[in-house]
Amino acid sequence: MLQPTLIRHLAAHLDQGLAAWRNPLRGRGFYAAWRASSGSDWAWELDEFAGARQQILQLADDPLQAIVDELTQLGVDERRWCGYLQQLAMELPGWAGMFHWRESRPRAAEAPVSLCDFLAVRLILDRLHCAPLVQRVWGLPLQLDALARHFVAHPEELRLRHDCGSRCLPEELLATLQPLLRATAAASGRSRAPLAATVPTSATGAAGGDALAVAAWPLFVLAQHLGLSGRELRELAAGDVQALLECAASLSDGQRGQVWLLAYEHHYRQQILAALAANHGRSPARLAGAAAQFVFCMDDREEGTRRHLEEVNPAYETFGAAGFFGMPILWQGLDDDEPTALCPIVVRPTNAVREMVPASAQIAYRRHVRRRRLRLGWQERLHQTSRRGSLLAALLTAFAAPPALLALLARTLAPGRLGELLQRCRQRFDKPLPGTLQLTADGDEASRNATADNPRQGFSEDEQVARVAGFLRSIGLTEGFAPLVVIVGHGSDSRNNPHLAAYDCGACSGRHGGPNARVLAALANRPQVRRRLADQGIVVTESCRFIAVEHNTCDESFLWYDDEPLVPTHQAAFARLRRDCEEAARLHALERCRRFASAPDSPTPQQARQHLANRRQDLAQARPELGHATVATAFIGRRSMSRGAFFDRRVFLISYDPLPDSDGRILEATLLAAGPVGAGISLEYYFSTVNNEGYGCGSKVMHNLTGLFGVMQGSSSDLRTGLPLQMVEIHEAMRLLVIVEQTREIVSAIYQRQPPLQELIGNGWVLLAALDPQSGAIDLFDPATGWQPWTVADAGSPALPERERSADWFGGHREPLPPALLRRPLRQP
Repeated sequence: MLQPTLIRHLAAHLDQGLAAWRNPLRGRGFYAAWRASSGSDWAWELDEFAGARQQILQLADDPLQAIVDELTQLGVDERRWCGYLQQLAMELPGWAGMFHWRESRPRAAEAPVSLCDFLAVRLILDRLHCAPLVQRVWGLPLQLDALARHFVAHPEELRLRHDCGSRCLPEELLATLQPLLRATAAASGRSRAPLAATVPTSATGAAGGDALAVAAWPLFVLAQHLGLSGRELRELAAGDVQALLECAASLSDGQRGQVWLLAYEHHYRQQILAALAANHGRSPARLAGAAAQFVFCMDDREEGTRRHLEEVNPAYETFGAAGFFGMPILWQGLDDDEPTALCPIVVRPTNAVREMVPASAQIAYRRHVRRRRLRLGWQERLHQTSRRGSLLAALLTAFAAPPALLALLARTLAPGRLGELLQRCRQRFDKPLPGTLQLTADGDEASRNATADNPRQGFSEDEQVARVAGFLRSIGLTEGFAPLVVIVGHGSDSRNNPHLAAYDCGACSGRHGGPNARVLAALANRPQVRRRLADQGIVVTESCRFIAVEHNTCDESFLWYDDEPLVPTHQAAFARLRRDCEEAARLHALERCRRFASAPDSPTPQQARQHLANRRQDLAQARPELGHATVATAFIGRRSMSRGAFFDRRVFLISYDPLPDSDGRILEATLLAAGPVGAGISLEYYFSTVNNEGYGCGSKVMHNLTGLFGVMQGSSSDLRTGLPLQMVEIHEAMRLLVIVEQTREIVSAIYQRQPPLQELIGNGWVLLAALDPQSGAIDLFDPATGWQPWTVADAGSPALPERERSADWFGGHREPLPPALLRRPLRQP
């Protein structure tokens, strides 16, 4: 009862718009608002405790003083106060963490939040709940020294309570003990001692038994992993079986897990390195005379998009980079209430970009704002009214039932079609307008010193040139520009999905990367920027146009931005480019459907695309897409490393040209920008997979949205953090293998001078390999011993299979596939 009571008040105080009622006094802080609610809350849970309201009103006004009073009354040694409070907070790490996070990032529009308030209320609730219980069971006051004296005198009871609390006893014994332990000391004290004497026998007896039965399961599992059949196992001599069992038993659980992890990583690493060795030299470093160039996010999901796009039209050249495209910005769209940071979480942007409407469209814009607010207002009223237990709510529910039933049927039978219809209706009602970007800072704004706390509105001209030049150099695109250069941001959109940010762009802090793509394209199209780029040796031809688009990784749709209209000479090429993107999207949808259990068997590309659209709009779909599941590797180098090879959407692809980077400075910046993004995603998936209850957040099916800021499992649990089970079901938990196309001497020098990389690589959070750009030789880095050469003979596997296109390799397979070589992307355009 204690935690549900506390959680109800915590959720109400932190609520950001979901609750039907808010405490009017929450502006005073959580502790003060909670105390005040004791006199007016109809759902007050503490009325069963005599005098609880009066005790709360007599508490100190200062929460810090209340903490001191409670700890003193409890009898906690002052030297242990910090440790005791830390343990108390960690009983609800999600809620305590949210309080700490909100306290360290206060916002004027929100109620004040303090972890001190949280701890004060928790201590008071502990006393109000536990004091009557201690008095009833033991006849003692709630003081630690009194309880300690009791358990010193009754050690058997302490052991029983510990064993019951840890759930290490058989169920039949727990059923006998729990009623006894709930009884008062006077009623049960004499019967505890003899029962305690039986616990060791009962507990060990359940775990004991025939030695063969105990050994059978470990032997069965070991035989599976070793590939031993039942016949081969029966043919083993008794001594060999015993040796196997002794070997397995000699390792602790942690050691055994480490051995399996290292073996798993080794097996996959050999496949990847063998594929890189086989693919070396099959394609040129740069594609001469490319019809168009695409710059994608490094995201592993875009590996498939790039591969299929190159198969559809081998004249396309693709690049990859962290999805904020070197443009860390505070973005505020036309319909956004406040700016949002679109950059890696470790970066604080110093430039703000707003979407504006021209003066000629102000009347239409005001009409759009009114209509949108009207729609959202009625939607909110309908939602809140239907939740309140009033007569109006009952009438509203009755009238809304028939259309709600029709909508439910439509969402069940044709969710994709209904979603498209509702989207068209929203746009027709809201009448949205295209916005323009305010990119250039003028006057004093351009010359002042911009900081994260006081960002500049737009960019100075020097900043524009530096950002565009730095990004183009980082991906190796400084010459040979195609007529069309497409900057592809990405995001994900689905329904009834509180974990939506986990599917968006990690380099944009879990948000959409379309605005960053728009900013880069707009800056690169400015004549002033191009003239100054030419002075730095980056000549962008006058006929080259940069175009921005956002790719929806859920349903494979593309949102094209038309910030600047194309000249007539580009229209035909752009029309074909869009058709090719749609064809690549259908083929990629076909590849993705093989991993969905509910997808149709052997669908056509168009059927696969429609299936993804249905998943996006389905309210009951717990797996609208699979996110970064199965990601295992990162390539940092030229596209020639991976073009013409199938890597099953498991690779971060980061473009980098090693040849002009003789001192490694470009690589160093790339590693520092993309490294935390890739490592963060990989480790998030790793830990949420190996211990989903501890580091993940369990099944989505049980989640309830809380206050628009988190999820709980059920109605009153801790806030769940990490990834849900449905996002990691098919993930293979491995550390990220980063393969850099550069000499090992340059990579070593970067590693030696960068503590962040030493922390990631030296501590074994990610693995590192270097691929020599000239010879193709591969070396593996061991933090303890240094570089170790790798050869094809180490792989010990047959030659890689070779197919015409990706579909010829993944067709008919649902399991993860090893790499294969492809011929189609290498055809001469």
